Amino acid sequence: SSSRSTAESAVTRLPTPSVAPAPSVRSMTVVAVGGDTMSLRMALTSALRRAPRTASARLPSTARMTISSTTAPFAASTVGSHRGARPRPVVAAHVRHGVRPASSFTLSAAETATASSTADIDVDAAKAAAAAQGEAVRSLKEAAKKGDATKDDVDAAVKKLLELKAIVEQLENPAAAAAAEDAGAKAKDASSAAPSAGKDVGVTPKSQDFSRWYLDVIRECELADYGPARGTMVIRPYGYAIWEAIQRWMDADFKKSGVQNAYFPQLIPYSFITKEASHVEGFSPELALVTRGGGKELEEPLVVRPTSETIVNNMFTQWIQSYRDLPILINQWANVHRWEMRTRPFIRTLEFLWQEGHTAHATAEEAEARAVQMIDCYRRFAETVAAMPVIVGRKSRVESFAGAERTYTIEAMMGDGKALQAGTSHNLGRNFSKAFDTTFLDEKGETRYVYQSSWGVSTRLIGGIIMTHGDDAGLRLPPALAPVQVVVVPIAQKNKDEAAVATAANAIAATLENAGIRVKVDDDDRNSPGWKFAQWEMKGVPIRVEVGPKDVAKDACVVARRDRPGKEGKEFGVAVEPSSLVAKIRGTLDDVQGTYLAQAKAFRDANVVDVTTYDELVAAIDAGKWARGGWEGSDEDEKRVKEETGATIRCFPFEQPAGPHACIMSGAPAKEVCIFAKSY
Repeated sequence: SSSRSTAESAVTRLPTPSVAPAPSVRSMTVVAVGGDTMSLRMALTSALRRAPRTASARLPSTARMTISSTTAPFAASTVGSHRGARPRPVVAAHVRHGVRPASSFTLSAAETATASSTADIDVDAAKAAAAAQGEAVRSLKEAAKKGDATKDDVDAAVKKLLELKAIVEQLENPAAAAAAEDAGAKAKDASSAAPSAGKDVGVTPKSQDFSRWYLDVIRECELADYGPARGTMVIRPYGYAIWEAIQRWMDADFKKSGVQNAYFPQLIPYSFITKEASHVEGFSPELALVTRGGGKELEEPLVVRPTSETIVNNMFTQWIQSYRDLPILINQWANVHRWEMRTRPFIRTLEFLWQEGHTAHATAEEAEARAVQMIDCYRRFAETVAAMPVIVGRKSRVESFAGAERTYTIEAMMGDGKALQAGTSHNLGRNFSKAFDTTFLDEKGETRYVYQSSWGVSTRLIGGIIMTHGDDAGLRLPPALAPVQVVVVPIAQKNKDEAAVATAANAIAATLENAGIRVKVDDDDRNSPGWKFAQWEMKGVPIRVEVGPKDVAKDACVVARRDRPGKEGKEFGVAVEPSSLVAKIRGTLDDVQGTYLAQAKAFRDANVVDVTTYDELVAAIDAGKWARGGWEGSDEDEKRVKEETGATIRCFPFEQPAGPHACIMSGAPAKEVCIFAKSY
């Protein structure tokens, strides 16, 4: 139609939450007289408490938080002064529009937490202020390179950043901060722990704050950003390139086993969801519903796809008539929506990307074989491509997919010791085929229900790769998945040797590209070689090749590995002759891939503890370990463990240790061991 309709639609959740609109925040000025950290904390906290807040409020993405120090006249004009009082410095925290806007990913950190009190909101806002000040520090450093700012400017900005970090520390741990302050130790501790003035503070050290480190890496490496709707995520090109690499491998492997791609509608009639009792019970809290369309109330609400078993079965019922139509092996690449209350980029968001496979078979044995085959596909991908060691096993009844007879899983250990369910495969039996009357005529002419499987992985894998391999410097990407496997950095003085070095760098890149290696030349003359080294190290590129005038003269280059920091990872005098260079780079990429897998496996194995009693299980979980022990407990016992420790049964591993085993709850003989752990 050439005319634009006045159609409207409403996406709601049952029950529909009442959320006040976020206030429009243009600027905020906080003034603290005296300039000391405590005064700054008090002023910032006071302003945050006075400001209107909602759970979804955040500073605009075009704003930047900076700290500046002024003299008494500014203090007088801002807050007034007592007549005859001695002039004192003023520390002002203010939001301003800048050349390089702070990422909304940083500024909307409060949205990912459930604030239980005013203090919680203050902490999140203070963290956002500190993160934004970090952006200001980096902008000043860029300006200093161009002569538009001085070292004193940078040092002053870094000092204020450290003060903001101290404020966050005080707000998060007021009792500990007060005790340290009374003892006169706080300033000394902050001085010894804080980075020196001028040091890059873009990524919080992993060992210091794992959760903040994870968010910093995603922001600084430009993997993703927050979407405008609460809990949504924008996947940026660098992050999406990793997903494309996952897709390529998975899609090719699926097709080798006869799976074909298809696509099913995103909007599903609500009545479909209710047909399978356990399915609707499991997914009801996570559903998003469309209740209006075209300006009218819909006769039946439409569910925004949380998964597709129901709509797939609706179509299978129409496509399957006899045993000759079986098996059906279908996969779709799609987005799904689940109304999560606590979100984390890549790990748990309202909308995410995934693949979901759906199959229909004539026998139970075929459906079981396909479910096991697909979980092994995920295992092979995790270990050989993502370099992420996993434990493959069967989920407990409590943790199984809603509507499945059995659920199989791959469980990976993250860098903080928590488990990540990285992929699942389900034997659905005949639960959905009975609900949708999906039948076929067998060879004897008898009507029978089909047996089914479903299986999937999602962009959650990207979060798992970050948390499995990353270090204090940022990302460490397995070469098999890295969007850029090799970065070539030419090093030459301006107006001297530039042409020769550039020619050599481009020749190296062409050689590697012709060999199928993903390579990039960083010849941006706005940044120094040292800055480029740190930047590409942070972004996880497996190999860096350096080329300078002396290397050009020797027909050589320098090869630096991401898995070995410093001089240990550098090899000088590497020949640039094409066949020799390609062999060297390929061998190094393979070695880095193997190193990442070995390191992750060693970390996991060192943090799995065998337990024989409930007390040992509790102690292991409290220590951040995975607990492995015999299990013959009931569903109620399993729920009790979760309530008391926060840990769940991750799986009953396919590879079982030699027995005999005793149940950690009752001491009774146990046929299997399971693994308990806290998880994402």
